Amino acid sequence: MFAYRLIATLFAPVVAMRFLLRWIRGVESASDLAERLGGGIGARNAIWLHGASNGELASARHLAGAIAETFSGCPLVITANTVSGRDLAAGWNLPVAARLAPLDLRWILRRFRARWHPAVLIVLENEIWPNRFATAREPVLMVGARMSARSAARWARGGKLARAALSNLAYLLPQDARSGERFAALGVDSGRIGPPATLKSSVAPPQPSREDLARLQPRFPRTGTILAASTHKGEERIVLDAFRKARAADSSLKLIMAPRHPRRSAEIAQLLGGSGFAFAVRSKGERPEASTAVYLADTLGEMALWYALAGRTFVGGSLVPAGGHTPFEPAAFGSAILAGPGTSNFAEAYSALDGAGGIQRCRDAETLASGLLEIESPRAQRGQAKRAQAALDAFASRQHDPVADILERIGKILQL
Repeated sequence: MFAYRLIATLFAPVVAMRFLLRWIRGVESASDLAERLGGGIGARNAIWLHGASNGELASARHLAGAIAETFSGCPLVITANTVSGRDLAAGWNLPVAARLAPLDLRWILRRFRARWHPAVLIVLENEIWPNRFATAREPVLMVGARMSARSAARWARGGKLARAALSNLAYLLPQDARSGERFAALGVDSGRIGPPATLKSSVAPPQPSREDLARLQPRFPRTGTILAASTHKGEERIVLDAFRKARAADSSLKLIMAPRHPRRSAEIAQLLGGSGFAFAVRSKGERPEASTAVYLADTLGEMALWYALAGRTFVGGSLVPAGGHTPFEPAAFGSAILAGPGTSNFAEAYSALDGAGGIQRCRDAETLASGLLEIESPRAQRGQAKRAQAALDAFASRQHDPVADILERIGKILQL
């Protein structure tokens, strides 16, 4: 733990300069910087809910609402690592305070806690920050906690760091059984580990804007539209190669490219510029024409729109070592699913899809293209989508209810 604190302190000026430059460039405001430094007006006896960004927080919308309603006498502060995540929570129309998360330095955490005096800290998925956990006087709960084999090996190499960081865990709901076993191996008391649960299996997806859907549907017929959802660096080139191969068999195909991080828009636009495909960029307000083959959907908060338009969805983060992203959202919109082999973040859900024939697996551009063509017909797309939804519904029905469990734990902590 001492080594981590030393490294964090030594790198603090570099981190501070990074955020200072973001302020100078107008990417973040002075108040954003103040939030990252633990400033701002707080309130006593708060319930603190933290998620990394949009994906994690979107799945926790129901949990946040249930907390706000059940414990209305306690202020609820929600923190995120990103401005977009904070703004998402701020727009929920709930009695919550949304803030950028304090940086993982002890003096900043003391400053934040002195303003909010949290009674409990609830952490989503794999947001384990050593100082934040180790200095917590409040009980720490984790929901849908994810620990991959790779992450577990890194934590194990850290020696006492994992035990120091995880010693304040009062209760942990792992995302899957293997994650629970890995947390136990890192020193978490097995009596504090509950049954597997994930918020993402039960969340109802938001509905797209009717106006946007009506405007774009003529350009993107559902059967002929492919969505590359939440792609990571290295995947866009593979997807474009696969799209080119598939389009050689069906020239009417359209592709919507929705990168995981919209800040990579310029990089992806440059790749598209050299691809030979006519493309339009969403963030620039460019309207797709009849000749537009690729639409770069480089905005936040519009994934429901892209799922609703696409009959086939490639789930990103699965052809690079990122663990893959959720299959629940494309399945909820009736979009047939394709993914690479790297889906450890939702291993059990993808296993259910594999067993039911509810997914097309690929490993490169060639197999992605053949997978896309295998489910080219409306009937094939509908059939696979129905099998996927049935498999995931059955999977979700076997899952523990994390919301009720967490509410019960908070009630015990607050002695209500």
